Amino acid sequence: MIRSTIGFWVAALAASGAAAGEVWPEFRGPAGNGHADCRGLPVTWSETDNVAWKTAIPGHGWSSPVVWQAQIWLTTATPDGTEMFAVCVDRETGRIIHQIKVFDTPDPENIGVVNSYASPTPAVEAGRVYVHFGTYGTACLDTAAGGKILWTRRDLNCDHHEGPGSSPILFEDLFIVHVDGRDVQYVIALDKHTGKTVWKCDRSVDYSAFHYNLKKAFCTPQVIEAGGRWQLISPGSMATMAYDPRTGGELWKVRYRGWSMVARPLFGHGLVYFVNDYERPELWAVRPDGQGDVTDTHVAWTVRRGMPGQPSFLLIGDILYLVNNEGVAYAIDAQSGAEVWKARIDGNYSASPVYADGRIYCFNRDSVTTVLEPGREFKVLAVNRLDGAQLMASPAVAGRALFLRTRSHLYRIEQRE
Repeated sequence: MIRSTIGFWVAALAASGAAAGEVWPEFRGPAGNGHADCRGLPVTWSETDNVAWKTAIPGHGWSSPVVWQAQIWLTTATPDGTEMFAVCVDRETGRIIHQIKVFDTPDPENIGVVNSYASPTPAVEAGRVYVHFGTYGTACLDTAAGGKILWTRRDLNCDHHEGPGSSPILFEDLFIVHVDGRDVQYVIALDKHTGKTVWKCDRSVDYSAFHYNLKKAFCTPQVIEAGGRWQLISPGSMATMAYDPRTGGELWKVRYRGWSMVARPLFGHGLVYFVNDYERPELWAVRPDGQGDVTDTHVAWTVRRGMPGQPSFLLIGDILYLVNNEGVAYAIDAQSGAEVWKARIDGNYSASPVYADGRIYCFNRDSVTTVLEPGREFKVLAVNRLDGAQLMASPAVAGRALFLRTRSHLYRIEQRE
């Protein structure tokens, strides 16, 4: 049996009284797979149509918005990275209700042109939001007390070189995040109530033979239940590992020659799917029932060309849907790896697509959204353009609305009555 952290979030929602479809608690949503349990979303929009509100967000950041009932949280930073903030937006009105400086950083490192000092997406639950700025700091804020800072950590340090990218996740009472730099590579779990370390696991890869640039990664892990055990699926440079999320014990790993991967892994049909590189990305499917090094025994199939270096992907039914950085969309049979269709869509891509209300929404860097109908034939339903501001943050979906973050604004896209 395989399932994800959706069970964890269902329990959290029930305990808090929040309704399914009303929250988007972490990067790629409640199950970490880009699926939204929402209906009545718009198919078409523009700057003047189906925009409920548009709010200027100060600073610069590519973290996705997260939604918990009436609040939307995101992170931002001054363009030079010396100040880092948590921002809370009222979901109904779009008004900024909290802008909390979390960290001062007098001498931040340089970042890549496609990154920001506020790229990791927060995680939110009833009463708390957890913000992460990579090596620059991690904090927990009280969402019911004006964003009061409850705890901080500033010792999860690494040399990102291109800036931070890995987003944290919550599992049970744990806050889990990757720390994969050019100098150190590990996964760490903190007690979400106190910020204290529960476990820390160094990557079991001998990196001494590799150039330091080849040691870093920017991926967000995924928790699944497979073969009667919980597994933290954790892609890193040169290998993807599965850990026991409660203890950090390594369960299995597969080796490759990739690094700087970004896309979050998925699972289904008895397989874990992940992209293993940034410069020459390949899609791998691995059976998660092994032990130890399973490179030679558990790789079911691979797709070697055309895969996305940045955007995560979708699994809908028995088809994987992907769009690569250059705007080539693919449908891949999830059980065999065979190509179902391939087509070019508008623009270049960093943001991850979402699946909601029976449609696939793909967001390019120029704030153009192509809406596709899933299936074994390529079909475009709509192409929607905003004002051309850069868009690299993956969206959030809640209620009947899409929440899109551009370089300068946060939009609530919703069908007018």
